[in-house]
Amino acid sequence: MLTDLTQAWHTLTWSNVPAAAQRVAGQCLLDWVGCAIAGAGERAVSILAATLGSSIGSSSLTTGGTGHPRDAALINGTAGHALDFDDTSTAMLGHPSAPVLPAVLALAEHLDTTGEQLLTAFITGVEIESRLGTAIGPDHYARGWHSTATIGVMGAAAACARLLDLDTERFATALGLAASQSAGLKANFGTMTKPFHAGSAAERGLLSALLAEAGFTANPDAFTAQQGLVVAAGGGSLVPLRLGDNDFAIIDTLFKYHASCYLTHATLHAIESLGAPRLPGGADSVVITVNPALLDTCGIPEPSTGLEAKFSLRGAAALALLGHDTADPATFTDSVVQNAEIQKQLRRIKIRTDATAPQSWARVAVDDLPPAEADTSTPQSNLDRQERRLGDKFARLVDGRIAEDANAAKHRLLNAAAIGSARNLLPTYITQRQRPTNEQTTTNRRFEDHGPRG
Repeated sequence: MLTDLTQAWHTLTWSNVPAAAQRVAGQCLLDWVGCAIAGAGERAVSILAATLGSSIGSSSLTTGGTGHPRDAALINGTAGHALDFDDTSTAMLGHPSAPVLPAVLALAEHLDTTGEQLLTAFITGVEIESRLGTAIGPDHYARGWHSTATIGVMGAAAACARLLDLDTERFATALGLAASQSAGLKANFGTMTKPFHAGSAAERGLLSALLAEAGFTANPDAFTAQQGLVVAAGGGSLVPLRLGDNDFAIIDTLFKYHASCYLTHATLHAIESLGAPRLPGGADSVVITVNPALLDTCGIPEPSTGLEAKFSLRGAAALALLGHDTADPATFTDSVVQNAEIQKQLRRIKIRTDATAPQSWARVAVDDLPPAEADTSTPQSNLDRQERRLGDKFARLVDGRIAEDANAAKHRLLNAAAIGSARNLLPTYITQRQRPTNEQTTTNRRFEDHGPRG
């Protein structure tokens, strides 16, 4: 299967990409960069950067240096997923940009490629990881594997292999190498290790492509071979692909407008439609009905930290019911979640399950209000509206954190295909020590509501 995907995608050119896919790729870049800049200040990222030391590639958002781009891929990848605010995909059952963009950005800067080459490689990675995620099937994720890492490493390898312009044999070898580095457990959701999964996948995918370029060997079909990834970590057989060679999965990217696990979003959307956040003092009775599979991902019953609340239906719902802005990453902090009113509210919330319900669906009943339902599985068809919302999100995420006007940075990222050098693409990140003391950032202001969130 890897050989077939290699043949189909390893020579993708920008002119072969439909206009809608080109546009969504730019939106993915904008959204991921905003999430990475805001996430760069998280403790997980600072610990990682300090542990690696100061010799980090120049594309690292946290520090300068002349180190290897693998370090930048690892740090930026962790930063981009640190807030769990980045895009998602139903095809790969994970976050498509999180492992691919940090790898390809670091390599593109190192090679000094054009923005068009960077985006073409990024799309190549997303298309291949989407097909592999679909092929291995939902059982892989249900067993406890974190697809953003286990399948994302394949996407990162493919993107970097395309950027290196590897021939068919070495491209497939890069994917075979990546298959042996597939790792990441859902048991670590709600901890710093979850975003580390994305950074590690980016680093290992980049390394796989570099080793393949140098002549390293691997089984080019290690995904589906006997004792390959599908057998070892999947259901043992391939799921029929829903994506054809001429379909671009990137068009169906789902973007986040709540700073928590995407599987909490239908619940949060339903609460918003009820007007429940305006209820004084929260609610006395709350019943949330979801597919039972959600509880394997966001079922932490009594969250006591911000990270845990991101993966807790009860925690996220309690925050929303008491009027906290779940679109603001600062809502998901330890001090907010540990507030006595939040803890009191979440204990009033009951979770019921319906095995026939879609995993993207939720029903919420609050006190005597008529129940509300929401489903967040449908991608946005209005790309103009999506771009406006992502632009607003980006501006809030980078406020006070970059050394240029947010609109200028937004315009450059959305039009990255016109950039002559990838080294001129990323905004300059301002460290905490460099920021003005009177700054207003996303950590001290609420996000405004801009329509229904999916």
